[in-house]
Amino acid sequence: MKKLPYGLILSAILLLTNPLTTMAQQSMPPKAAKKPFTITAHGHERVDDYYWLRERENPEVIAYLEAENAYTEASTSSWKPLQEKIYQEIVDRIVQKDESVPYSREGYFFYNRYEEGKEYPIYCRKKGSLEAPEEILLDVNVLAEGLDFCAVDGLTISDDGKILAYFIDTVGRRQYVVRFKDLSTGVLLPDEVPNATSFAWSADNQHYFVGTQDTETLRGDKIWRNKLGQDFAKASLVFDEKDATFNVRVGRGASKEYIYISTSTTLSSETRYLPANQPLGEFKVFLPREEKHEYAVADVAGEFYIHTNWQAENFRIMKASEADSQNKNAWKEVIAHNPDILIEGLKVFKDYLVLSVRKDGFTKLEIRPWDTQKTPHYIDMGEEACTIYRGTNFDFDTEVLRIGYTSMTTPSSVYDYNMRTREKTLLKQQQVLGGFDASAYASEVLYAKAADGTSIPISIVYKKGMMRNGQNPVLLYGYGSYGASMDPGFGLSRLSLLDRGFIFAIAHIRGGSEMGRQWYENGKMFKKINTFTDFIACAEHLIAEELTNPQRLFAEGGSAGGLLMGAIINMRPDLFKGVIAAVPFVDVVTTMLDETIPLTTFEYDEWGNPNNKDSYEYMLSYSPYDQVSAKNYPNLLVTTGLHDSQVQYWEPAKWVAKLRELKTDQNLLLLKTDMSAGHSGKTGRFKYYEDTAFDYTFLLHLAGIKE
Repeated sequence: MKKLPYGLILSAILLLTNPLTTMAQQSMPPKAAKKPFTITAHGHERVDDYYWLRERENPEVIAYLEAENAYTEASTSSWKPLQEKIYQEIVDRIVQKDESVPYSREGYFFYNRYEEGKEYPIYCRKKGSLEAPEEILLDVNVLAEGLDFCAVDGLTISDDGKILAYFIDTVGRRQYVVRFKDLSTGVLLPDEVPNATSFAWSADNQHYFVGTQDTETLRGDKIWRNKLGQDFAKASLVFDEKDATFNVRVGRGASKEYIYISTSTTLSSETRYLPANQPLGEFKVFLPREEKHEYAVADVAGEFYIHTNWQAENFRIMKASEADSQNKNAWKEVIAHNPDILIEGLKVFKDYLVLSVRKDGFTKLEIRPWDTQKTPHYIDMGEEACTIYRGTNFDFDTEVLRIGYTSMTTPSSVYDYNMRTREKTLLKQQQVLGGFDASAYASEVLYAKAADGTSIPISIVYKKGMMRNGQNPVLLYGYGSYGASMDPGFGLSRLSLLDRGFIFAIAHIRGGSEMGRQWYENGKMFKKINTFTDFIACAEHLIAEELTNPQRLFAEGGSAGGLLMGAIINMRPDLFKGVIAAVPFVDVVTTMLDETIPLTTFEYDEWGNPNNKDSYEYMLSYSPYDQVSAKNYPNLLVTTGLHDSQVQYWEPAKWVAKLRELKTDQNLLLLKTDMSAGHSGKTGRFKYYEDTAFDYTFLLHLAGIKE
């Protein structure tokens, strides 16, 4: 007889015995116990009544989370038919039997495919040609059997093609284990590496380098060298990053000539390198770390190309020999700094340099021939608001570039682009079942005016026939942190909103990098509040343009975007009918004061270090949890995962408990905790959309759209 997990048994007992979760009380909002806990910093005292909710192993905590789940279930039970309908229509758009575009590398064609009705990919290769017999490298469906959560990533094959290394997480906390498979026999080897973050094979097919993380803070801190077949307990420590504000990873360069150790924090980085055919050698420092200097290195034909922000806010491309790596003044400039164009990356070919850049808010690929007599050009896809990026490209001596492309009306597409003739060949476009017609939808870019006069781009998509009468339901999405840009792309599930009259909008607010590096700098640290006021300005602009009104306007953001949601509803709760805050980072000051919490210390350059009084006071001024007050709030759906390693579950749980205590309205306040997942929610290509369908039903219910 198969035993039930202890956690599941405990949850069942708590549901049956705890008065919070009896059937009679499921229709009443749970009330978390108040247990005052005083936090003192800089002579200032804060009393946190719900600090105790961070006790993950405390049965009372689990009981509270289960009570909230039961309340959410009871409060939304009437939505079930619509929720199930939306889920089914999303799944019905997905091609059940599907396959990626193969790419060629070292004598093999690699691809992954899905089988009908199965949740996970099957990774495959064929030797020599696409007509050769298929070899299954890894069937994730087999690995996931009997598991509630299964995330597989980082598949890496030894140079001789015989051994596969892969990362697997079966909990959801992003604490991966590296496992090894003998591809000649199909046998899983006994070798394992726990708490792994990164991996690289050496060229001898015998040694490997692997990064591991601190088990408490989850910071990548060590790099090890080991030999296949040797117990990892005997591995050699190659590098130990002592600075708690830095994170370290290891990887093999695209040329496969070098293994790189990259250590970085928000505003600084450092690279070490070692010839891949000398696994027992010593790593050399390319350039010692410097404050506010970010750089990355790629080797091509014996030279190093450096993507650097040295004297170049939007980055530039330099070139150096190994002998000159530590002398920046000897570096040669390949691509100069441009204040209007952010250089995000590069790819070097024999006759071309391909730059990934961001210009006028959106991604572009620039083709630069090494022959200076030939004119550089951007790849033209015919749409303004779109996303274009380099695909998988391993051939050095080629004029064909594999690219990916999408827009808010164009499903994900894969092209081969001839850099000489400028011809595009469509290899595959995501197929959307159910009669999807791209011409039935339209997208455009609007510009809101921020409080300081800055123009903030807004990408919108809607079904044609939309009337500008102020009555359209609108979902406004935002993030605005870490320099991460929210690029416009196609959303298969989003059609369920668009076809019911919703407009979907992305606010390209400061804190991202849409308009260049300065866009990021003006939305972080002591300018963080710009992120929130920008989003509010975008919401006001949509209303002023008569696209919607406050009773039809909704907002959504996750993780650091959840912080955004918490801030805007404290600042302007009157603007929104409802808000979805997914895995929200809302307890900013308390979290950043606690260096034991995962992923805290190396984010000081993003939010500030609250051990400094000025940072403490500024962060406190916007921290959503600290700024909750007695007033009306919009309808609110808050989601989290018990095993979340990025934003601990207790942040949203505490936030909801405090909102329940203080808010003065009768609007919905729902907390939905996935007890078997982490930051990214469910795994599986179909299961993933269960949460999406629930979120959409929340929006449709509040918008009064019924089937």
